[in-house]
Amino acid sequence: MSDQVDVGSMIELDLRGLKCPLPVLRTRKVLRGLAPGRRLVVACTDPMSAIDIPNLVREEGARLDAQERLGETLRFTICRDGG
Repeated sequence: MSDQVDVGSMIELDLRGLKCPLPVLRTRKVLRGLAPGRRLVVACTDPMSAIDIPNLVREEGARLDAQERLGETLRFTICRDGG
C-alpha cells in the first residue's frame, strides 16, 4: 500500500510493491497537488517506473532532479517548478 509523508518542503511517497499503472497514477495525483518549489520523493519497485515516472514528470511540466536505484527500489526526486 502507498504511504505519503510530508516532511517540510518535501513529500515522500512510498509506492514499493505496487505494479503498473498504480505508481504513475498515484505519483500524478500527488504531483498535481504539489505547490511550486516543493519536492516529491517517490520510491517504487516496479521496473516500468524507470520509464513511466520520468515521462510523467515531463508531461506535467515538473523537473526530475534525481533518479537512483537502491537495490530493488527506484527513487525519484521531483521538483514542481515555481510559476
